[in-house]
Amino acid sequence: MRTLALAALQTAPVPHDLPATWERFADQVRAVRATFPHVQLVVVPELMLAAEAPLLRARPDWMREAAVSVPGPLTDRICALARETGLWLIPGSLYERADDGHTYNTALAVSPTGEIVARYRKIFPWQPYEQTTPGSEFVVFDLPGIGRAGLAICYDGSFPETARQLAWLGAEVIIQPTLTTTRDREMELVCARANAWTNQLHVVNVNAADPAGVGASVIVDPEGIIRQQAATGEEVLVDVLDLDTVTRVRTYGSAGINRPWAQLARYGDRIELPMYGGTFQPVPTS
Repeated sequence: MRTLALAALQTAPVPHDLPATWERFADQVRAVRATFPHVQLVVVPELMLAAEAPLLRARPDWMREAAVSVPGPLTDRICALARETGLWLIPGSLYERADDGHTYNTALAVSPTGEIVARYRKIFPWQPYEQTTPGSEFVVFDLPGIGRAGLAICYDGSFPETARQLAWLGAEVIIQPTLTTTRDREMELVCARANAWTNQLHVVNVNAADPAGVGASVIVDPEGIIRQQAATGEEVLVDVLDLDTVTRVRTYGSAGINRPWAQLARYGDRIELPMYGGTFQPVPTS
């Protein structure tokens, strides 16, 4: 059995206070390590370490003020915390000041040895409200001996192409830091379940707690069933995902019936996709 023990921290930053937010994040990660020693991976909400404020308290200049280089002093601290705790860390996302002059909303995956193993720039910023530049590349990474994970950020989940591409790249779980402050959270939960079911993989969508967000973080299994769902306040969702469930569900079907991923693999290259100028390509083998 290939298992991934994780903790999804539904928490909130200290608005517009980068040092205090870092201390809060580091203390929470250490608390997870001490309280749940079996946990292997910790994920927090979108823009946690950017100390973003609640929606109507946002400052238009804050993105530029909070933006950091990757790698840089902040990522050095994240890597050191990963080494200290022996945990995989997905520290939400941060504002990345890139060499090309643009600012991206970027999620990182840091290994227990303190290495940045994946950097994903949000492809679908929540426009017209978000001012970050869209990324252009879907990203997956391997957890040695466990499986493969894909990264998505918040509004990415509203585009079915995101989950489909990550699954095609071999993801068995999508880790999706989120910062939703509005009442369309219910639709995001629909998307999380649909993305899990149609691609037969796990989805971990961790939203910010009140007052930074509206909460309702979820962990969804490959059959689209919600394993856990938070309320609105601060919570920690601890779960152990069986990644072999992905293999079982894709082989025998959701509820032992539906096998959409296998059908796409079998017939996809015959289906014309005029929107994308091609066909559905067979899943790459590694």
